[in-house]
Amino acid sequence: MFGNLQEKFQHIFKDLRGQGKVTETNIQDALREVRVALLDADVNLKVVKQFIADVKVKALGQDVLGSLTPGQQFIKIVNSELTTLMGETHTKLRLVPNEPTVIMMCGLQGSGKTTTCGKLAVTLKKQGRKVLLVGADIYRPAAVQQLITVAEQAGVDVYAPGTNQSPVTICRDGVAQANARQIDVVILDTAGRLHIDTELMAELANIRESSKPHEILFVADAMTGQEAVNVAASFDEQLGLTGIILTKMDSDARGGAALSIRATMGKPIKYVGMGEKLEALEPFHPDRIASRILGMGDVLSLIEKAEGVYDEKSARELEKKIRKNEFTLVDFREQILQIKKLGPLDSLLKMIPGMGSKMGDMQVSDDQFKPVMAIIDSMTPAERNKPDMIDANRRRRIAKGSGTTVQDINKLLKQFDQMRKMMKQFTGAGGAKKGKEMQRRLMQQARQAKLPFRR
Repeated sequence: MFGNLQEKFQHIFKDLRGQGKVTETNIQDALREVRVALLDADVNLKVVKQFIADVKVKALGQDVLGSLTPGQQFIKIVNSELTTLMGETHTKLRLVPNEPTVIMMCGLQGSGKTTTCGKLAVTLKKQGRKVLLVGADIYRPAAVQQLITVAEQAGVDVYAPGTNQSPVTICRDGVAQANARQIDVVILDTAGRLHIDTELMAELANIRESSKPHEILFVADAMTGQEAVNVAASFDEQLGLTGIILTKMDSDARGGAALSIRATMGKPIKYVGMGEKLEALEPFHPDRIASRILGMGDVLSLIEKAEGVYDEKSARELEKKIRKNEFTLVDFREQILQIKKLGPLDSLLKMIPGMGSKMGDMQVSDDQFKPVMAIIDSMTPAERNKPDMIDANRRRRIAKGSGTTVQDINKLLKQFDQMRKMMKQFTGAGGAKKGKEMQRRLMQQARQAKLPFRR
């Protein structure tokens, strides 16, 4: 996400920081490069012009030219303007009390609406809400069956009577069922359509009138760039959108849609799809996205991801094992699985401030976990629980069974032993209490922190 833009901004800022004193000429040169970078990212031309003008006014002030750290002051201004450009704060879904909240999803064919319905259902379910998916796409072959499958995976209810009824009737009856069954949120999965198809657009208008949705969300493929903004504007003109969900953001290295849509339409991006899994839907936080673009990481999102897979009961059990020096390779394997639940490893590393620029073109793949998992899985239960019993003969057998080498086995066991000793230090002689207090303070500071160059 924003990979190309991150790289170009890092280059621009590196040159600016290298200047002993920043002059108006230096800033003009930097702004010229920023303009090119944004246009290459497929950001709307009018948006780019306004952005450059706003940055220029502030960057040529005495706060920058007279500063001892002008490079950092300039980055601070760019960060502030990027955040403003994308909407400043996260816009939450409008969820109404005492009646089902109706969310109508619309967009072009192939934008990922049905999968996004499932992702949104999972997100709302985690918040403790009962969700009903309504299958109103009667035109695409197997669309209803796909929604049923998605609903099963998400663990939510579905109303999909098939193709014998009109989409308007299906949506109206789905909302009626939700009322009768005390459902909290109804998500209407409408068929994909072109904004120039007057008949199908009229159908959406009829669904809006009969179902009275509280949210009308346009699902856009981020990889279509500026065209996604243009199409969304057309849907907004005819339906009155309340927000946008951008899909395939993990595959979009440019980011033009995300940077243009709020300024062009005045409509907030509420969520972004960051992968194929149903859990891969993230709230869109403009300030955090700006920090990622400028290579300053995103600690808060990293913490929220960790809290999402955090199992307090398992953590207490793990703490007891560490304190008693009973941490085994079985537990080690479980911790790897927990890390994998957080998402792609390279994305997690880039959320750490400074890591994005240090990684450069380096590829960090989750496949690096596979040899470790294969080695542990090739051990007997006794060996996993008592690694000290793994002698030379056992190491050769494990290497053969896992498709690795004895050297790989030695390296893993050595790293595991070092990690176990380090954990023991944290929990011994009051270390557990200190460890908890350290973790508590770290979490608190991270939540309250003003990351570098944030307002």
